[in-house]
Amino acid sequence: MDNILSIIIFFPIVAMLLLWLIPSRQRALLLWSALVLSIIEFGLSLQLFFGFPAGADHHFRFVELYEWIPRLGISYHLGVDGISLFLVLLTTFLLPICILAGWDAIKERVRGYLMMFFLLEAGIVGNFLALDLVLFYVFWELMLIPMYFLIGLWGGSNRIYAAVKFFIYTMVGSLLMLVAILYVYWHTIDPATGGHTFDLLLAWKYFEALPTAQLWLFAAFALAFAIKVPLFPLHTWLPDAHVEAPTAGSVILAGVLLKMGTYGFMRFSLPLFPEATVQLGPVLLILAVVGIIYGAMVSIIQKDMKMLVAYSSVSHLGFVVLGIFILEPHAMTGSLIQMVNHGLSTGALFLAVGVIYERCHSREIAAMGGLARVMPIYATVLMIVMLSSVGLPGLNGFVGEFLILLGTFQVSPWLAATAALGVILAAVYLLWMYQRVMFGEITHPENEKLTDMNGREVVMFLPLLLFIVWIGVYPGTFISRMEGAVLNLLKMVQ
Repeated sequence: MDNILSIIIFFPIVAMLLLWLIPSRQRALLLWSALVLSIIEFGLSLQLFFGFPAGADHHFRFVELYEWIPRLGISYHLGVDGISLFLVLLTTFLLPICILAGWDAIKERVRGYLMMFFLLEAGIVGNFLALDLVLFYVFWELMLIPMYFLIGLWGGSNRIYAAVKFFIYTMVGSLLMLVAILYVYWHTIDPATGGHTFDLLLAWKYFEALPTAQLWLFAAFALAFAIKVPLFPLHTWLPDAHVEAPTAGSVILAGVLLKMGTYGFMRFSLPLFPEATVQLGPVLLILAVVGIIYGAMVSIIQKDMKMLVAYSSVSHLGFVVLGIFILEPHAMTGSLIQMVNHGLSTGALFLAVGVIYERCHSREIAAMGGLARVMPIYATVLMIVMLSSVGLPGLNGFVGEFLILLGTFQVSPWLAATAALGVILAAVYLLWMYQRVMFGEITHPENEKLTDMNGREVVMFLPLLLFIVWIGVYPGTFISRMEGAVLNLLKMVQ
């Protein structure tokens, strides 16, 4: 299909309109319609995977290029390569799971809730596919609106504070990035027209800036992306957003939204500003390692399960940033696969917290204990997901962390050794949490009456468990489609 990328971006908008036509009182029809539409969207995105053969080169595929505002050098330019392919698939894969997660939990304004998820999906997918700087910025800002409402309308008791904090943090970084985009525009000439252009591929080839300007431009882009990751010490919005967001909101936030920051580093910062990448890369490496250790240590002392998982994201995404800026092929490939791994494992952890919250109406670890006796299926699922997040060999988390540490060790053994402490600490806080929640005596009598996972919840977890094992056992399915783009990116920097 010649316009498959546009179809993938705008089908969620069509789905929104279809949901809007369904009366709000028809809750069951809304949910089933949204689920079917989200599965259709995932099916459309699978065509990218099957049209992207293993061992593919670095060139963009399914490219769409149309003039949008030619007078200003703005085009509607889309394309997918090995860097963006699996992030698009991860986005469309998680949406049906998010809809299942809110099936019983969301009681009010169900139609608006579902419409916000489809709008969010359109913005995220557009971000990963845009090859024009203005188009990218439009989708980047579009994503803010639905996430703000998902937290602010369907979140917890402190949802307004969390939503405003999330919005302000992202907006500040976005405005500075917009200034940097305009600078790139004024210093990039399209050889075909002789005019300025926002086209990213032309900017890669023809953009030139003085070393001092590169440093400032890199810093502007990096601030926006570091906030989104979030990289220490710009992470303070994340725990509030996660804790207050509904379960499905936390899944999509951890699973995909945070990857927009690490993707931005790879797609924009490194190839546009290679000199600044080399000069400022060590700073980001230090911040990444600090974030790995800090996020893990703060996770250890958490009393709230959701807060623990939220801080674990700071630690795990520190590994991704480390693998990107160490500028080594194995490490960068590991970072890309770890983006997918984190979306699967941490998304599943948030789902698991949501399952227990719907039954206990509490996320406090102290309110649990001995749940494995009354919820054996849940205990099994949580164990697999927890071990994948720890990085157990045979599961997905091991593949990404191993490649990142392998590549880092070849460049800086001390940096790799320090980062490896994060793996040990992850085992500490996750295994300790699991022990306190699942084992021992049932300390609260009301927990003896808890029901195990139902059919909907099992169906919700099965696809996640499938890919957690698949990537862990046979990662070549995914890595073979990434390597060409990764090697080309490193070539552009070097």
